[in-house]
Parts: sequence; C-alpha cells; structure tokens
Amino acid sequence: MNDISSTVVNEHSYECTITVDCAVFGFQDGVVKLLLVKRSVEPFKDKWMLPGGIMGPEDSLEEAVGKVLYNLTDIDNVHYEQLKVYSRVDRHPIKRVLTVAFYALVKPENHPVIAKKHVAEVNWFPLNDVPQLGFDHDEISKDAWRRLKTNVEEKFLFGELLPQQFTLKELQDLYESIMGQELDRRNFRKKILQSKLIRSTGVKKKGVKGGPELFEIIE
Repeated sequence: MNDISSTVVNEHSYECTITVDCAVFGFQDGVVKLLLVKRSVEPFKDKWMLPGGIMGPEDSLEEAVGKVLYNLTDIDNVHYEQLKVYSRVDRHPIKRVLTVAFYALVKPENHPVIAKKHVAEVNWFPLNDVPQLGFDHDEISKDAWRRLKTNVEEKFLFGELLPQQFTLKELQDLYESIMGQELDRRNFRKKILQSKLIRSTGVKKKGVKGGPELFEIIE
C-alpha cells in the first residue's frame, strides 16, 4: 500500500481509504507458492506482504488490482477473483482503511516479477514457508488459501496452476501442495478418473521416463 490516499467522505467528514490486496498463487517446482513483496516505506517497512495499494478515484476494483500488481511487481494481464472485504477499524496503524481482497492463480514462468514502486524485493514463497506478514495480510493470505482449497475440492478450478495438458502425477503434486497433505497414489488416481472431470488426450508426455499419459480438464 502506498500513502497517496483516495478517500470516501460522508456528511460528517469521516474519511476511509479504499485499497485492494491480491493473493497471487503459482505452482512451481512441484509446490504451490504465494507471491509476496517486501515494503520499502513505513508503516511496516521491510516486512513482507501481499501486493496491495489504493484504488484510484477513476478506477473500478478490478482496474485497481490490475494496476497495483503491475506497479508493484510488473505482473500484467491475469484473471482475478474477489475474495472478501476487510474493514476492521484497527487494521491500519495510521488511518481508517477498508480493503477488498482478490486472489489469482498463475504460472510463475509466464509472469516474471520485478520489484517496482514502494517495493524492495518481490519473491515467491512456498505456502508452508510464508513469513509473518505486515498489516492483516496473514489473515487475508490464509483466507485466500482456504478459498483455493475449496475451489479445488468442490469446483475443480485451477486457473493457470496447471498446464492445459498434464500428467496424473503433476495433478497429484498440485493437490498435495494445496491441501497440505500426502495422498495415496492409487486411491487418488481412482477417485480422479471416476470423477469424469478429466479425460485422456491419448498423448504421452515427451522427455519423461516411462512416457506418462497426458490428461486435460473437461470443460
């Protein structure tokens, strides 16, 4: 978040800054990771947090989160889903701030990141190795992770976390990383194949020992 405020003011001159924050998840090296930025200004200077910033007076929420991600990390052209509104009175140490949180599922290799405005560093962190975050971003990131688990279990939504065609091992690795637990290989494959949510492409993955079969999600 930067400190150039856009505010909502009512008839009693009550001011509330509106911001957006985004939990960006990526699947890399067999684990799901969360994109974090290290803040270079106070408050919470040198603390890791979710990319976030103030909504401009001419922006929609979706436009604002797109601009924030690009201005802080250089990520552009990704799909976001709204997560939740956070309005606790003491969530910002200086002023009254309401934030609308979003989440996104991307392939890190498709979105190189660069530390930009008000950011000292930007990096991907495995979900089981996320440091303590500034503001209330620990709460937001955990809520986003819970939403990700729900979407995977109930709706089979992966965003860009999986390639269009994938092996069953890649799918199981993703499941285990999101759910935070190991799954029995035989039972997992039986359940997934019986779900009718994926289908075989009839193609083998090249460059991998044994030539595992490639699958795709049924739209």
